[in-house]
Amino acid sequence: MSRISRRALLQSTAAATGALSLTGLATAMQQNTTPYQRPRLKITDIRTAYVTVHGPQLHVRIYTDQGLIGQGEATDAALGGAAIIAGFRRILIGQNPLNVEALWERIRTAGVFAGAQSGQYITALSGIEIALWDLAGKAVGLPVYQLLGGKVRDRVRIYCDSANHHPDDPLAKQKLNEIEKMGFTAAKIDIDEATDPNRFDRVNWTASNAEIDRMVKEVAFVRETLGKRVDLAVDMHGRYDATTGKRVAIELEPFRLLWLEEPVPAENIDVMRDIRQSTKTPICCGENLFLRHGFRELLEKRAADIVMPDIQKCGGLLESRKIADMAHTYYVPFAPHCVVSPIGTMASCHVCAAVPNFLVLEWHWISRLQLWVRVQ
Repeated sequence: MSRISRRALLQSTAAATGALSLTGLATAMQQNTTPYQRPRLKITDIRTAYVTVHGPQLHVRIYTDQGLIGQGEATDAALGGAAIIAGFRRILIGQNPLNVEALWERIRTAGVFAGAQSGQYITALSGIEIALWDLAGKAVGLPVYQLLGGKVRDRVRIYCDSANHHPDDPLAKQKLNEIEKMGFTAAKIDIDEATDPNRFDRVNWTASNAEIDRMVKEVAFVRETLGKRVDLAVDMHGRYDATTGKRVAIELEPFRLLWLEEPVPAENIDVMRDIRQSTKTPICCGENLFLRHGFRELLEKRAADIVMPDIQKCGGLLESRKIADMAHTYYVPFAPHCVVSPIGTMASCHVCAAVPNFLVLEWHWISRLQLWVRVQ
Protein backbone atom coordinates (compact mmCIF):
# COMPACT_ATOMS: atom_id res chain seq x y z
CA MET A 1 0.00 0.00 0.00
CA SER A 2 1.47 3.33 -1.02
CA ARG A 3 1.86 6.06 1.55
CA ILE A 4 -0.31 9.17 1.30
CA SER A 5 1.67 12.38 1.60
CA ARG A 6 0.72 14.90 4.27
CA ARG A 7 0.09 17.50 1.57
CA ALA A 8 -2.27 15.21 -0.35
CA LEU A 9 -4.11 14.35 2.84
CA LEU A 10 -4.61 18.04 3.68
CA GLN A 11 -5.83 18.75 0.16
CA SER A 12 -8.35 15.92 0.27
CA THR A 13 -9.54 16.99 3.74
CA ALA A 14 -9.99 20.57 2.57
CA ALA A 15 -11.99 19.40 -0.44
CA ALA A 16 -14.23 17.26 1.76
CA THR A 17 -14.71 20.09 4.23
CA GLY A 18 -15.71 22.42 1.42
CA ALA A 19 -18.22 19.94 0.08
CA LEU A 20 -19.80 19.56 3.51
CA SER A 21 -19.94 23.28 4.25
CA LEU A 22 -23.15 25.24 3.82
CA THR A 23 -21.72 26.82 0.70
CA GLY A 24 -20.79 23.42 -0.63
CA LEU A 25 -24.25 22.05 0.04
CA ALA A 26 -25.86 25.01 -1.69
CA THR A 27 -23.61 24.52 -4.70
CA ALA A 28 -24.39 20.81 -4.80
CA MET A 29 -28.12 21.55 -4.66
CA GLN A 30 -27.82 23.94 -7.60
CA GLN A 31 -25.74 21.51 -9.64
CA ASN A 32 -27.71 18.34 -8.94
CA THR A 33 -31.31 19.50 -9.00
CA THR A 34 -33.54 20.92 -11.68
CA PRO A 35 -35.35 24.23 -11.21
CA TYR A 36 -38.52 22.30 -10.41
CA GLN A 37 -36.74 20.45 -7.63
CA ARG A 38 -35.16 23.44 -5.93
CA PRO A 39 -36.96 24.49 -2.76
CA ARG A 40 -38.37 27.78 -4.07
CA LEU A 41 -42.02 26.84 -4.02
CA LYS A 42 -45.09 28.76 -2.97
CA ILE A 43 -48.47 27.25 -2.13
CA THR A 44 -51.12 28.54 -4.51
CA ASP A 45 -54.17 26.37 -3.77
CA ILE A 46 -55.56 23.61 -1.54
CA ARG A 47 -58.35 21.28 -2.65
CA THR A 48 -60.18 18.45 -0.93
CA ALA A 49 -62.40 15.52 -1.93
CA TYR A 50 -64.33 12.95 0.10
CA VAL A 51 -64.24 9.24 -0.67
CA THR A 52 -66.37 6.75 1.28
CA VAL A 53 -64.96 3.22 1.30
CA HIS A 54 -63.92 2.16 4.78
CA GLY A 55 -65.67 5.08 6.38
CA PRO A 56 -65.10 8.70 5.30
CA GLN A 57 -61.69 9.45 3.82
CA LEU A 58 -60.66 13.01 3.04
CA HIS A 59 -58.14 13.45 0.23
CA VAL A 60 -56.08 16.64 0.17
CA ARG A 61 -54.10 18.22 -2.66
CA ILE A 62 -51.75 21.15 -2.23
CA TYR A 63 -50.80 23.03 -5.40
CA THR A 64 -47.70 25.19 -5.97
CA ASP A 65 -46.52 27.88 -8.36
CA GLN A 66 -44.10 25.44 -10.03
CA GLY A 67 -46.66 22.79 -10.88
CA LEU A 68 -45.73 20.35 -8.12
CA ILE A 69 -48.71 18.84 -6.29
CA GLY A 70 -48.67 17.22 -2.85
CA GLN A 71 -51.23 14.56 -1.93
CA GLY A 72 -52.42 13.72 1.56
CA GLU A 73 -55.21 11.78 3.21
CA ALA A 74 -57.16 11.87 6.48
CA THR A 75 -59.64 9.35 7.87
CA ASP A 76 -62.28 8.44 10.47
CA ALA A 77 -62.85 11.91 11.99
CA ALA A 78 -62.63 13.35 8.47
CA LEU A 79 -66.24 14.53 8.18
CA GLY A 80 -66.17 18.30 8.42
CA GLY A 81 -62.48 18.30 7.57
CA ALA A 82 -62.96 20.07 4.23
CA ALA A 83 -64.46 23.10 5.98
CA ILE A 84 -61.67 23.09 8.56
CA ILE A 85 -59.01 22.92 5.83
CA ALA A 86 -60.69 25.84 4.06
CA GLY A 87 -59.95 27.80 7.22
CA PHE A 88 -56.27 26.81 6.96
CA ARG A 89 -55.94 28.53 3.57
CA ARG A 90 -55.14 31.95 5.04
CA ILE A 91 -52.13 30.42 6.79
CA LEU A 92 -50.91 28.27 3.89
CA ILE A 93 -51.40 30.28 0.68
CA GLY A 94 -48.15 31.93 -0.38
CA GLN A 95 -46.02 29.91 2.04
CA ASN A 96 -43.08 27.62 1.26
CA PRO A 97 -44.43 24.06 1.63
CA LEU A 98 -40.98 22.74 2.59
CA ASN A 99 -41.30 24.35 6.03
CA VAL A 100 -43.49 21.47 7.13
CA GLU A 101 -42.91 21.68 10.87
CA ALA A 102 -43.34 25.46 11.00
CA LEU A 103 -46.62 25.38 9.04
CA TRP A 104 -47.92 22.43 11.08
CA GLU A 105 -47.15 24.15 14.38
CA ARG A 106 -48.59 27.46 13.22
CA ILE A 107 -51.88 25.79 12.28
CA ARG A 108 -52.00 23.75 15.50
CA THR A 109 -51.36 26.69 17.81
CA ALA A 110 -53.78 28.89 15.86
CA GLY A 111 -56.53 26.42 16.71
CA VAL A 112 -55.97 26.11 20.45
CA PHE A 113 -59.49 27.43 21.09
CA ALA A 114 -60.98 25.53 18.14
CA GLY A 115 -60.24 21.96 19.22
CA ALA A 116 -56.62 21.65 18.10
CA GLN A 117 -55.96 18.89 20.60
CA SER A 118 -57.78 16.02 18.89
CA GLY A 119 -60.72 15.04 16.72
CA GLN A 120 -61.65 16.67 13.43
CA TYR A 121 -59.19 19.53 13.73
CA ILE A 122 -56.12 17.31 14.10
CA THR A 123 -57.46 14.87 11.52
CA ALA A 124 -57.72 17.69 8.97
CA LEU A 125 -54.25 18.90 9.93
CA SER A 126 -52.93 15.35 9.40
CA GLY A 127 -54.12 15.37 5.78
CA ILE A 128 -52.41 18.71 5.20
CA GLU A 129 -49.17 17.59 6.83
CA ILE A 130 -48.96 14.44 4.72
CA ALA A 131 -49.50 16.47 1.54
CA LEU A 132 -46.73 18.87 2.62
CA TRP A 133 -44.29 15.98 3.07
CA ASP A 134 -45.26 14.66 -0.35
CA LEU A 135 -44.37 18.06 -1.80
CA ALA A 136 -41.09 18.20 0.13
CA GLY A 137 -40.00 14.82 -1.20
CA LYS A 138 -40.87 15.76 -4.77
CA ALA A 139 -39.13 19.12 -4.46
CA VAL A 140 -35.76 17.72 -3.39
CA GLY A 141 -36.04 14.42 -5.25
CA LEU A 142 -35.84 12.22 -2.17
CA PRO A 143 -38.21 9.65 -0.63
CA VAL A 144 -39.92 11.00 2.48
CA TYR A 145 -38.40 8.31 4.69
CA GLN A 146 -35.03 9.88 3.87
CA LEU A 147 -36.29 13.24 5.13
CA LEU A 148 -37.56 11.55 8.32
CA GLY A 149 -34.09 10.28 9.19
CA GLY A 150 -33.47 7.57 6.61
CA LYS A 151 -34.62 3.99 6.42
CA VAL A 152 -33.78 1.31 8.96
CA ARG A 153 -35.40 -1.47 6.90
CA ASP A 154 -35.98 -2.32 3.25
CA ARG A 155 -39.33 -4.05 3.75
CA VAL A 156 -42.42 -3.00 5.72
CA ARG A 157 -44.37 -5.83 7.31
CA ILE A 158 -48.13 -5.68 6.67
CA TYR A 159 -50.94 -7.51 8.46
CA CYS A 160 -54.25 -8.34 6.84
CA ASP A 161 -57.39 -7.23 8.64
CA SER A 162 -59.79 -10.03 7.73
CA ALA A 163 -63.50 -10.57 8.28
CA ASN A 164 -63.19 -14.30 7.59
CA HIS A 165 -63.39 -15.57 11.14
CA HIS A 166 -66.80 -17.22 11.46
CA PRO A 167 -66.58 -21.01 11.86
CA ASP A 168 -70.02 -21.42 10.25
CA ASP A 169 -68.94 -19.65 7.05
CA PRO A 170 -68.20 -22.40 4.47
CA LEU A 171 -65.71 -20.11 2.67
CA ALA A 172 -63.87 -18.86 5.74
CA LYS A 173 -61.11 -21.49 5.75
CA GLN A 174 -60.45 -21.04 2.05
CA LYS A 175 -60.21 -17.27 2.40
CA LEU A 176 -57.90 -17.51 5.41
CA ASN A 177 -55.66 -19.90 3.50
CA GLU A 178 -55.58 -17.45 0.59
CA ILE A 179 -54.39 -14.71 2.93
CA GLU A 180 -51.52 -16.91 4.01
CA LYS A 181 -50.67 -17.78 0.39
CA MET A 182 -50.53 -14.06 -0.42
CA GLY A 183 -47.56 -13.86 1.93
CA PHE A 184 -49.05 -12.21 5.00
CA THR A 185 -47.27 -13.14 8.22
CA ALA A 186 -49.94 -11.57 10.45
CA ALA A 187 -53.72 -11.17 10.42
CA LYS A 188 -56.36 -9.54 12.57
CA ILE A 189 -60.02 -10.30 13.26
CA ASP A 190 -62.81 -8.38 15.02
CA ILE A 191 -64.73 -10.14 17.78
CA ASP A 192 -67.14 -7.36 18.79
CA GLU A 193 -70.62 -8.00 17.38
CA ALA A 194 -73.53 -5.73 18.20
CA THR A 195 -75.92 -8.24 16.61
CA ASP A 196 -74.78 -11.20 18.69
CA PRO A 197 -78.07 -12.98 19.63
CA ASN A 198 -76.60 -13.70 23.06
CA ARG A 199 -76.56 -10.01 23.98
CA PHE A 200 -79.11 -8.96 26.58
CA ASP A 201 -78.74 -5.20 26.17
CA ARG A 202 -77.74 -3.26 23.04
CA VAL A 203 -76.52 -0.28 25.10
CA ASN A 204 -74.65 -2.00 27.91
CA TRP A 205 -71.58 -3.77 26.49
CA THR A 206 -71.08 -6.19 29.35
CA ALA A 207 -70.66 -9.52 27.55
CA SER A 208 -72.52 -12.61 28.73
CA ASN A 209 -70.85 -15.99 29.10
CA ALA A 210 -72.35 -17.05 25.77
CA GLU A 211 -70.89 -13.98 24.03
CA ILE A 212 -67.44 -14.67 25.43
CA ASP A 213 -67.73 -18.32 24.39
CA ARG A 214 -68.53 -17.12 20.86
CA MET A 215 -65.45 -14.87 20.85
CA VAL A 216 -63.17 -17.66 22.04
CA LYS A 217 -64.62 -20.04 19.45
CA GLU A 218 -63.90 -17.59 16.62
CA VAL A 219 -60.35 -16.96 17.76
CA ALA A 220 -59.72 -20.69 18.09
CA PHE A 221 -61.06 -21.30 14.58
CA VAL A 222 -58.78 -18.72 12.98
CA ARG A 223 -55.77 -19.73 15.05
CA GLU A 224 -56.19 -23.38 14.03
CA THR A 225 -56.70 -22.48 10.36
CA LEU A 226 -53.70 -20.20 9.93
CA GLY A 227 -50.20 -21.60 10.03
CA LYS A 228 -48.06 -21.13 13.12
CA ARG A 229 -45.86 -18.62 11.31
CA VAL A 230 -48.82 -16.23 10.95
CA ASP A 231 -49.35 -14.04 14.01
CA LEU A 232 -52.93 -13.30 15.04
CA ALA A 233 -54.26 -10.06 16.51
CA VAL A 234 -57.81 -9.52 17.82
CA ASP A 235 -59.80 -6.27 17.95
CA MET A 236 -62.60 -5.38 20.39
CA HIS A 237 -62.95 -1.77 19.10
CA GLY A 238 -63.19 -0.30 22.60
CA ARG A 239 -66.82 -1.37 22.87
CA TYR A 240 -66.79 -3.31 26.15
CA ASP A 241 -66.53 -2.48 29.82
CA ALA A 242 -63.63 -3.22 32.14
CA THR A 243 -65.12 -6.47 33.43
CA THR A 244 -65.56 -7.92 29.95
CA GLY A 245 -62.21 -6.66 28.69
CA LYS A 246 -60.38 -8.32 31.54
CA ARG A 247 -62.26 -11.61 31.18
CA VAL A 248 -61.69 -11.82 27.42
CA ALA A 249 -57.99 -11.01 27.74
CA ILE A 250 -57.53 -13.85 30.21
CA GLU A 251 -59.64 -16.32 28.18
CA LEU A 252 -57.50 -15.64 25.09
CA GLU A 253 -54.14 -16.19 26.78
CA PRO A 254 -53.69 -19.76 25.41
CA PHE A 255 -53.73 -18.43 21.82
CA ARG A 256 -50.59 -16.28 22.31
CA LEU A 257 -52.03 -13.36 20.39
CA LEU A 258 -49.90 -10.71 18.75
CA TRP A 259 -52.18 -8.36 20.68
CA LEU A 260 -55.71 -7.73 21.97
CA GLU A 261 -56.80 -4.34 20.65
CA GLU A 262 -58.73 -1.81 22.72
CA PRO A 263 -60.72 -4.07 25.06
CA VAL A 264 -62.09 -0.81 26.53
CA PRO A 265 -62.25 2.76 25.19
CA ALA A 266 -58.91 4.58 25.23
CA GLU A 267 -59.99 7.63 27.23
CA ASN A 268 -59.58 5.95 30.65
CA ILE A 269 -55.89 5.06 30.82
CA ASP A 270 -56.13 3.65 34.35
CA VAL A 271 -58.67 1.02 33.26
CA MET A 272 -56.53 0.04 30.27
CA ARG A 273 -53.55 -0.36 32.61
CA ASP A 274 -55.64 -2.48 34.98
CA ILE A 275 -56.53 -4.87 32.15
CA ARG A 276 -52.94 -5.01 30.94
CA GLN A 277 -51.69 -5.87 34.42
CA SER A 278 -54.28 -8.62 34.80
CA THR A 279 -53.25 -10.70 31.77
CA LYS A 280 -50.41 -12.19 29.76
CA THR A 281 -52.17 -11.18 26.53
CA PRO A 282 -50.44 -8.10 25.04
CA ILE A 283 -52.72 -5.05 25.00
CA CYS A 284 -52.65 -2.62 22.07
CA CYS A 285 -54.34 0.77 21.71
CA GLY A 286 -53.89 4.24 20.26
CA GLU A 287 -55.95 4.60 17.08
CA ASN A 288 -58.24 7.02 18.90
CA LEU A 289 -55.50 9.09 20.53
CA PHE A 290 -54.15 12.29 19.00
CA LEU A 291 -50.75 13.97 18.89
CA ARG A 292 -47.80 12.86 21.00
CA HIS A 293 -49.55 14.56 23.94
CA GLY A 294 -52.32 11.97 23.76
CA PHE A 295 -49.83 9.12 24.20
CA ARG A 296 -47.88 10.57 27.12
CA GLU A 297 -50.07 9.22 29.92
CA LEU A 298 -50.56 5.88 28.17
CA LEU A 299 -46.80 5.35 28.08
CA GLU A 300 -46.03 6.82 31.49
CA LYS A 301 -48.57 4.53 33.17
CA ARG A 302 -47.45 1.45 31.17
CA ALA A 303 -51.05 0.94 30.05
CA ALA A 304 -50.27 -0.72 26.69
CA ASP A 305 -47.78 -3.24 25.37
CA ILE A 306 -48.06 -1.87 21.82
CA VAL A 307 -49.13 1.56 20.48
CA MET A 308 -51.05 1.96 17.24
CA PRO A 309 -51.53 5.60 16.26
CA ASP A 310 -53.50 6.24 13.08
CA ILE A 311 -51.05 8.26 11.00
CA GLN A 312 -53.90 9.77 8.96
CA LYS A 313 -55.50 11.35 12.02
CA CYS A 314 -52.97 11.52 14.89
CA GLY A 315 -51.11 14.49 13.42
CA GLY A 316 -49.36 13.16 10.32
CA LEU A 317 -46.03 11.63 9.39
CA LEU A 318 -43.58 13.53 11.58
CA GLU A 319 -45.94 13.53 14.56
CA SER A 320 -46.35 9.76 14.33
CA ARG A 321 -42.56 9.49 14.11
CA LYS A 322 -42.36 11.47 17.36
CA ILE A 323 -44.96 9.17 18.96
CA ALA A 324 -42.89 6.16 17.89
CA ASP A 325 -39.77 7.74 19.40
CA MET A 326 -41.61 8.34 22.68
CA ALA A 327 -42.71 4.70 22.70
CA HIS A 328 -39.17 3.59 21.92
CA THR A 329 -37.94 5.06 25.23
CA TYR A 330 -40.33 2.67 26.99
CA TYR A 331 -39.37 -0.26 24.69
CA VAL A 332 -42.92 -0.30 23.32
CA PRO A 333 -43.46 -1.42 19.68
CA PHE A 334 -45.15 0.84 17.11
CA ALA A 335 -47.88 -0.78 14.96
CA PRO A 336 -49.87 1.92 13.12
CA HIS A 337 -53.59 1.65 12.47
CA CYS A 338 -54.27 2.07 8.73
CA VAL A 339 -57.59 1.81 6.87
CA VAL A 340 -56.94 4.27 4.05
CA SER A 341 -56.31 4.21 0.29
CA PRO A 342 -52.96 3.42 -1.37
CA ILE A 343 -52.04 7.09 -0.98
CA GLY A 344 -52.30 7.09 2.80
CA THR A 345 -50.93 3.55 3.09
CA MET A 346 -47.77 4.38 1.15
CA ALA A 347 -47.35 7.55 3.20
CA SER A 348 -47.54 5.40 6.34
CA CYS A 349 -44.91 3.05 4.91
CA HIS A 350 -42.39 5.90 4.80
CA VAL A 351 -42.76 6.36 8.57
CA CYS A 352 -42.58 2.63 9.19
CA ALA A 353 -39.39 2.39 7.15
CA ALA A 354 -37.72 5.03 9.33
CA VAL A 355 -38.85 3.88 12.80
CA PRO A 356 -36.60 1.40 14.68
CA ASN A 357 -39.38 0.05 16.93
CA PHE A 358 -41.85 -0.57 14.08
CA LEU A 359 -43.71 -3.88 14.40
CA VAL A 360 -46.36 -4.18 11.65
CA LEU A 361 -48.73 -1.97 9.61
CA GLU A 362 -52.44 -2.62 9.07
CA TRP A 363 -53.96 -3.32 5.64
CA HIS A 364 -57.76 -3.38 5.50
CA TRP A 365 -58.59 -4.09 1.85
CA ILE A 366 -58.78 -7.86 1.40
CA SER A 367 -62.51 -7.57 0.63
CA ARG A 368 -61.95 -4.72 -1.85
CA LEU A 369 -58.93 -5.84 -3.83
CA GLN A 370 -60.35 -4.40 -7.05
CA LEU A 371 -59.88 -0.90 -5.65
CA TRP A 372 -56.13 -1.52 -5.44
CA VAL A 373 -55.80 -2.46 -9.11
CA ARG A 374 -54.13 0.33 -11.06
CA VAL A 375 -56.21 1.58 -13.96
CA GLN A 376 -54.07 2.05 -17.08
